[in-house]
Amino acid sequence: MRPLGLARPGDSLSVLCLGAHSDDIEIGAGGMLLSWIASGVRLHVHWCVLSAAGPRAGEAEASAAAFLAGAASTVVELAEFKDSFFPYQGSEIKAWFSGLKARSSPDIILTHRRDDAHQDHQETCRLTWNTFRDHLILEYEIPKWDGDLGQPNLYMPLAPEILERKIELLLAHFGTQRSKDWFDAETFRGLARLRGMESRAGGRYAEGFVQRKGLLG
Repeated sequence: MRPLGLARPGDSLSVLCLGAHSDDIEIGAGGMLLSWIASGVRLHVHWCVLSAAGPRAGEAEASAAAFLAGAASTVVELAEFKDSFFPYQGSEIKAWFSGLKARSSPDIILTHRRDDAHQDHQETCRLTWNTFRDHLILEYEIPKWDGDLGQPNLYMPLAPEILERKIELLLAHFGTQRSKDWFDAETFRGLARLRGMESRAGGRYAEGFVQRKGLLG
């Protein structure tokens, strides 16, 4: 397959990253962001976490700073919607998204996968598509005990050192998640190896995304 280049070294690229919780963007697309920065893309990132209260707010800020080190510019925005209750806060979250649209018009949006089993992830994806009608939207995946992984149709190859840096940062910044039996290096490396095999890009590792709509220029 011929790669679809979104940005080359020296190009500017604006990205809106949306995550329901403080580790979601990093798990789903952290390798992509690290790869772009390492390759010399001038990355302008608007990073939004919808449920970041208490200790998770500090985790979100510190992790975003680490993953985005070297980006051309960053805006980190934290909201405090109640974890696990997004479908019941729909009107408030929709109003927040409407405000976000007024202050962000990115080249690419990274958000949750539509078929993710977590109710907060589903609502975030639904409102992303409801709000942003003329943007390239890539949906990332989060491994979890639900067993809800799908079939990506777009892959970002990850160099081994990029994957190891992603895992290092995840384990360093999310102390509140370390008690979860799935939150470990084996899970993240195993999924990246599987997606690398599927992508047939010549490397061992990749992140998988779903692209539902796009334009060829």
